[in-house]
Amino acid sequence: MDISIKGDIQEAFFIKRLNRFVAKILVNNKIEFAHVPNTGRMKELLIKDRKVLVRKVEDKNRKTKYDLLMVFYKDTLVAIDSRLPNKILYKAFYNKQLPYFKDYVEVKKEINFGKSRFDIGLVNRKNIVLIEAKCVTLVENNIAKFPDAPTERGTKHIKEIIKASSEGFGTGIFFIIQRNDAKFFSPNWELDSKFSEALKEANDRGVLIKAITCNINKEKMSLNEEIPIILEQ
Repeated sequence: MDISIKGDIQEAFFIKRLNRFVAKILVNNKIEFAHVPNTGRMKELLIKDRKVLVRKVEDKNRKTKYDLLMVFYKDTLVAIDSRLPNKILYKAFYNKQLPYFKDYVEVKKEINFGKSRFDIGLVNRKNIVLIEAKCVTLVENNIAKFPDAPTERGTKHIKEIIKASSEGFGTGIFFIIQRNDAKFFSPNWELDSKFSEALKEANDRGVLIKAITCNINKEKMSLNEEIPIILEQ
């Protein structure tokens, strides 16, 4: 259960985040600009002079020459690309490598329900299972937390998935922790109580909620282990 990190991967140093999507970096002793594929705050990660891994992109139509992919945090390498959970979960379900919802016969990328679009749909002979994948980069005192910024959109998705569950759909929320140093997972009550309350309600309504850590290196990211979830405040 892994996905390859392809391309020309290089070490660099983080300088400054200019906006949600662009950061200034120092690579090969030259200041360049990198795309940040994650709208989270990541304040504990994106600190001046911190070593990062970037991918050089040869595309004349892009304003940024690099993608910011990973951050070195103490002894841990953290993948920040929020697109990776969708990819690794899709691959794992496609290859039937996860012990959940085993009776599905087809895996679809992105599926609409109500006013939301969910990351994965598992089609079986009776109905469809809706899967939402969340990218987690924040770990404090061995506890992975989500979100790291208030997310009305995330709360909306949780409420939609609760509705789908009440209508007979199979449902699941997978928090993919893109680092290997977390021992527990918890919603971030202090930062976003509405999301946290919605997640607790989803669990009470029978939505499958899982948190899985990852092993990361510059060549690949692989699912590591499922960790306990603490939903109480």
